[in-house]
Amino acid sequence: MTLAYLLVFAAVLAVSYLIYITRQRTLQVRSDASLATRIQPIDIEAFRNLIDPAEREYLRLRLPGPEFRAVQRKRLRAMAAYVKTAGRNAELLIDIGEGALSASDPHAAEAARQLIDNALFLRRNARFALYRIRIALAWPDSGRAAVAILHGYERLNGSAMLLGRLQNPSAPVRISATS
Repeated sequence: MTLAYLLVFAAVLAVSYLIYITRQRTLQVRSDASLATRIQPIDIEAFRNLIDPAEREYLRLRLPGPEFRAVQRKRLRAMAAYVKTAGRNAELLIDIGEGALSASDPHAAEAARQLIDNALFLRRNARFALYRIRIALAWPDSGRAAVAILHGYERLNGSAMLLGRLQNPSAPVRISATS
């Protein structure tokens, strides 16, 4: 009987939390301009260097084992920071894309759909990559944790630039430091 009360209490807490989150999200009024300014550009070349297997192998050959693992952990933490930023940018671009879906221009609406699809895909991959990076922090010799994020982010960059050019050619959305 106590277990039933506990389960009912947990269900009520979960539902009330979901209602709270939903109300908070609907109360936040966002404009595309404010969202675009919150995007943090990522240095693609530095990120590419972090995930480069040749660079990792070079460090493995040049450094003693314990020193390599320490350096690799630092690189993995930096990689995690890039992946988190990419995930946050993807969330912002989803909001921008949702705002642009109602555009009267069919090309802009299609670009918004493509942006949303790419951003959803990247956001999901970013969560998975963070999980893999956490595992790699325990075993720094493990392989490529965030390669898919780089390719997804480059594709997302192209979608964001296309939508930005269609909506406002004078101020395109920029999500990478080097394009």
